[in-house]
Amino acid sequence: MTTVIAVHDVDDVTRWLGSSRRAEFFGAHGMDVRPFVSPGGGSRVGLIIENVPSLEALTEVLQGADAAEAMKLDGVHPDTVELFVAS
Repeated sequence: MTTVIAVHDVDDVTRWLGSSRRAEFFGAHGMDVRPFVSPGGGSRVGLIIENVPSLEALTEVLQGADAAEAMKLDGVHPDTVELFVAS
């Protein structure tokens, strides 16, 4: 299993933090997430995603319609998503 850090911009950090959709989405795929925000504010947030079977599997999951729906609900800007893989 792999650990991945994902960073991206959101419309509203407070709304993003309060949403349970992120944990539900990743949990349905056997992955666990921990959210992070910048102490200085701004709209950039991050996730540690654990139990990722592979980067290819994560990429495939993130390209699905359910991912698009979850991102829209959470106010994620999909074009800003950047992934970092534990080495």
